[in-house]
Amino acid sequence: MKRRESLKALSLGSLGMAVLPATAAVAAPEVDKGKFTPGPGRTDAEIERDKKIYEQDFMTPHEMATIAVLSDIIVPADEKSGSATDAGVPDFIEFIAKDMPHYQLPIRGGIKWLDNYSRKLNGKNFKDTSAANQIAIVDTIAYPEEAAPEVSQGVAFFSMVRDLTLTGFYTTQIGFEDIEYKGNVPNMWDGVPQDVLDKYGFEYDPLYFENND
Repeated sequence: MKRRESLKALSLGSLGMAVLPATAAVAAPEVDKGKFTPGPGRTDAEIERDKKIYEQDFMTPHEMATIAVLSDIIVPADEKSGSATDAGVPDFIEFIAKDMPHYQLPIRGGIKWLDNYSRKLNGKNFKDTSAANQIAIVDTIAYPEEAAPEVSQGVAFFSMVRDLTLTGFYTTQIGFEDIEYKGNVPNMWDGVPQDVLDKYGFEYDPLYFENND
């Protein structure tokens, strides 16, 4: 099963307990804050509040780049659709941290833990080490039931980032198209199939439909 297909098979309730093996090299992409675009169905007051939150800065460039690397490990680009950063996931995670401040300490502290752990093993911050080293670290903290107690902070951090990444990705147009989500679309009801009617001995009454148009 391909990695993207495996992701689609996971329910949101179990996202914190699984990660899929990554093989492609993951570099730290440039993360540029795009133009603010209000979501559908927002009131003027909500749009103004969102705009103010969006224009604030919480994460440093280093932190944003680290989140970009992690999110692209979790949802890499494939032949069907783009990666997490293509979908703007780092901006989404920063927005969540500003909108819900209780995320700020776990995110900032988790990145510091990740960098310290990477420097201890490889002499470099996580985003600056090799792709192989990045994946080795992720494998260490991605499986809560298998992880060693001494990396419990990293496990909690990665589980949180994974949940946010998948939530952010699969609530964008890229994510919708990836899972082929169609939403509410017009449909034509042609009635019960004839073979089902035959099976149960039913038939349409033309007079009923003429009187109930």
